Amino acid sequence: MVEFAKFEKISVKNHSELNERWVQDRIADDPSVLGFGDVVLKDKERIQPRAGRLDLLLQDADSNRRYEVEIQLGATDESHIIRTIEYWDIERKRYPQYDHVAVIVAEDITSRFLNVISLFNGMIPIVAIQMNALRLDGKVGLVFTTVLDQMTLGLVDDDEEVQETTDRAYWESRGSKKTVQMADKILEIAQRFDSALELKYNKFYIGLAKQGIPSNFLVFRPKKNFMRFEPRLKRSPELEERLEQAGLDLMDYDSRWGRYRIRLQASDLDKHEELFTELIELASKNGSSE
Repeated sequence: MVEFAKFEKISVKNHSELNERWVQDRIADDPSVLGFGDVVLKDKERIQPRAGRLDLLLQDADSNRRYEVEIQLGATDESHIIRTIEYWDIERKRYPQYDHVAVIVAEDITSRFLNVISLFNGMIPIVAIQMNALRLDGKVGLVFTTVLDQMTLGLVDDDEEVQETTDRAYWESRGSKKTVQMADKILEIAQRFDSALELKYNKFYIGLAKQGIPSNFLVFRPKKNFMRFEPRLKRSPELEERLEQAGLDLMDYDSRWGRYRIRLQASDLDKHEELFTELIELASKNGSSE
């Protein structure tokens, strides 16, 4: 029988040792606790021009969505709402290429302020998350519950903003050695058309570079058990039919950036090397500069 454990709810605001920075660090260590899926910490205590500091800036690992996160101990209040919206507005104006979402995290989101926040939802994408601190045997955990989710609103390409570079070890940890090696194999094919190409390890994807300059007609996003391959190509029903007939997992077409998104297994590259060679050659001709 599973043993029942009784957790004690505590207030971080009134705790003698815990504080807002402690909460911020816990989220920064593992941003997925907020329930947004596979998100990555982009920045912490981000300076806002003439407006203080944004607690956390998160980015979805597989899209151009960013989350401007503000943390409030105790109950949310007017200043917290205004500050969250202000930081969201600054970031969206500075980086209009991204899909921005304002996120309020508080220990107590009262019904009054929930009503106020809901008035903006749809016009301003806001997510309200209630945080509960629970203690057991001297240890404290945090539980985050979304009490108001955003209503979808109606991005510059990843490469049009200077990307934070990483290294191969980062991607082997984030994905796996096997899936990163898939990028190596595709690079070998690309080098048949341009021997100067090399992999460039960015925080949100692996791209290509030529003499240090991005040339991302191909983008790779290694996962644990597969790799998402994104060649830049004009949309073609004939090409889509060929990919499907080959048994490849064609996820979708990103019309904004002109990329197919294909889920690859290592065996796909061996089975369909001729097709991939053709795709890569087409992508390289379609436009490699960014």
